[in-house]
Amino acid sequence: MSEVRPQGRPHAVWGDETDVVQLALDWTAKRMVRKTDPLSTARPAAELAAEVGDAIRPEGIGGAEALRIFDEILEPATRAQDDPLNLAYIAAAPTRAAVAFDLVTSAANIFGGLWESGAGAIFAENQALQWIIGLLDWPETAGGTFVSGGTSGNLSALMTARETAKTRRGGRPAGGWQLACTTNAHSSIQSAAKALDVDVVDVPIDDRGHMTGAALRAILEQSPNVFAVVASAGTTNEGLVDDLSDIADVCEEFGVWMHVDGAYGGAGLAAPSIRHLFDGIERADSFIVDPHKWLFAPYDCCALVYREPELARAVHSQHASYLDAIDRNEWNPSELALHLSRRVRGLPLWFSLATHGTDKYRDAIESSVTTAREVARAIDESDFLELVREPELSVLLFERKGWTGEQYSEWSKKAAHDGVILCVPTSWRGKSVLRLAFVNPDTETAQVMAALETLH
Repeated sequence: MSEVRPQGRPHAVWGDETDVVQLALDWTAKRMVRKTDPLSTARPAAELAAEVGDAIRPEGIGGAEALRIFDEILEPATRAQDDPLNLAYIAAAPTRAAVAFDLVTSAANIFGGLWESGAGAIFAENQALQWIIGLLDWPETAGGTFVSGGTSGNLSALMTARETAKTRRGGRPAGGWQLACTTNAHSSIQSAAKALDVDVVDVPIDDRGHMTGAALRAILEQSPNVFAVVASAGTTNEGLVDDLSDIADVCEEFGVWMHVDGAYGGAGLAAPSIRHLFDGIERADSFIVDPHKWLFAPYDCCALVYREPELARAVHSQHASYLDAIDRNEWNPSELALHLSRRVRGLPLWFSLATHGTDKYRDAIESSVTTAREVARAIDESDFLELVREPELSVLLFERKGWTGEQYSEWSKKAAHDGVILCVPTSWRGKSVLRLAFVNPDTETAQVMAALETLH
């Protein structure tokens, strides 16, 4: 790696930072190509305090010592999200190209809220968004922005939906607004409802765990104040996709906004083997997907898109004397979500897509689907494990015959501590089970089954 060379005189305040920049770049280059450490995990704050000491002090400790603390103490006290056997929650497996370009993105220090300040980077982000829009089969006039995560994306989309309903219906209804979703909806929907001061109406799920058009129609007939329906395209716990086509019929019938939360599962749109599960999504009003989940981008990155972005502009555009010079005819991401300052967090995804091509993205997503199905078949053939939920996308639920929730927790903690596998218990229909979520194309069926042998 070529060395960074100083340009000009040292800074009057910070001095010559060439050496510390080189230290950071050298560490980054090594980290990006090394294998993950499955033993890295959280540690008690008291232990960290004892080892780190007083790192923030008036005179500073110098870049070399600060980096040593990070390298030897802090980074090992974090969970390796991209380890092939990190199958807990929804992990992340960014391409090395995406991780490397996240460094470029940070170094470029681009303000991505306004076209005037970030035109080139915003143009690239929009190319990545157009790929997603194409997967949705939405018109090319659709558009959006990248926000920090699903919580921010869902909140911004639902804020747009509520204000659009207020305009179309002539004000806030007596009794206040409501939004409709199932108990399978992500927890961020409840948080968004609190922030927006709206009530949540529960739509019953069917025996498959899905929201159906029939159940939604029954709710909307009794709840005229519903301004939006949140459908799931890949629930976090089970990886289920609601009946989007039937839901779209009902939303159109009642004139209600249809928002699709695809934070995890939306990446499945790129996989031909499961694309049919998303039929009807082309009629949604808004959609989110987190590239830092199953689209191989680093944290933090959520793509938020609208079928009619002008509706979002009418809601999210901020106005103040210092913003009067903004060219509102250009694509200003700050006008499409609940934010103003923003980094161009979509650039690592753009770079990785441009580097590897969308065919490889398709293949990588398909590989996770294949692995989930192979593991499901192997569990089904086991004499001590039992499959309780076939994967629709790439999440499966299973149990160890005869075990209790306490036994699951003990095994899960030991397996994590020993670096065997990250697999956590969850609840399914009132009982404790184990859950595996596959989003890493490096995860191999044989590895997983070897790890699950420790359940015997």
